[in-house]
Amino acid sequence: MNVKTNIKTIISIAPGRTCLFGDHQDYLGLPVIACAINRHIKLTAVKNNTGVFKIGMQDINEERIIDINETFPVLKSRDYFASSLRVLKRYGCVPNIGYDITVLGNIPINSGTSSSSALLMAWINFLVNAFGVDNEVTPEFISKIGHESEVLEHGEPGGMMDHYSIGVGNVVYINTSHPFSCSVIDTKLTGLITGVSGVPKETVGLLTKVKGNALKAIDIVKNNFKNFDLSKAEVKDLNRYSQCLPPKLIPYFEASIKNHFYTKEALKEFKKPEYNLKKIGALMNGHHTVLKGLLKITVPKIDNMIDAALNAGAYGAKIVGSGGGGSIVVLAEPENETSIVKAILDAGAKEAYGVSVDSGVRIY
Repeated sequence: MNVKTNIKTIISIAPGRTCLFGDHQDYLGLPVIACAINRHIKLTAVKNNTGVFKIGMQDINEERIIDINETFPVLKSRDYFASSLRVLKRYGCVPNIGYDITVLGNIPINSGTSSSSALLMAWINFLVNAFGVDNEVTPEFISKIGHESEVLEHGEPGGMMDHYSIGVGNVVYINTSHPFSCSVIDTKLTGLITGVSGVPKETVGLLTKVKGNALKAIDIVKNNFKNFDLSKAEVKDLNRYSQCLPPKLIPYFEASIKNHFYTKEALKEFKKPEYNLKKIGALMNGHHTVLKGLLKITVPKIDNMIDAALNAGAYGAKIVGSGGGGSIVVLAEPENETSIVKAILDAGAKEAYGVSVDSGVRIY
């Protein structure tokens, strides 16, 4: 059992994340390549010798007060403070004193770079360090609790990419099929740029639609091809499999196969002693073509930002996250960052800036 800390003040920090390859793949049991980025949620907790958590979220001018003994028999939609407390109690994490908590961050809200998951992960990491658990505390354990609290406890349609990329940090390859694994494949990737559209992303609705149609298509193919294995399916076999599908489901099935292909090819490149940034960028462009053309999760401003980045010399660019708005990730030579950032801003982005790979959730 991990012993709770006696420190009066705990500072828990969690980064944002960006998805390099594998959007709309983790809930299908397919792999993802993602990385934590150096934009953060900082949660500062000071013991208050009461029976409540008093949480001040200064960036959105909101306050939340939670009784430390509250069991939350019924969860409100997307109340991750509550769901994580409920989950952690099953692992022996039982609060016995209150804290005054201040939350600050510089991750753009509702932008596709996981501000809400970062807040959840910072909160979980604080609770585990303040009150202990019956398990060994590792980045993977914190990530597991994040996934259970956000997705499983609420019955939401998302996957586990956000929690493991934030929790483990660096550039990670997440194998979401059985047996699950998450491994660091790079710590020094350079040339990353984030562009924030200012168009709010549409997470739950789009995820539900895309996931639902993809799963329907896969089930139909499985019923017609008894030995079908999505993880082993090749692009060359698409026409054969698609013949049994209704036309409206074909794009979702095709996207699953093609997105998996780009992720596999990117992993091969990342594993080389000296990988080719230009080749990874080209694969990123192919991945975005699928997200835009088949899943149709982009909006005009996102398209304009991506075109501007590529025209300014970027190697690759793609939408990040569930879609419908949000952000883009761009891959370029570091010396071209200034001109590419300017091009993205000139195309209408709300924000654009270079980012670096972050080491993951931690106690400061």
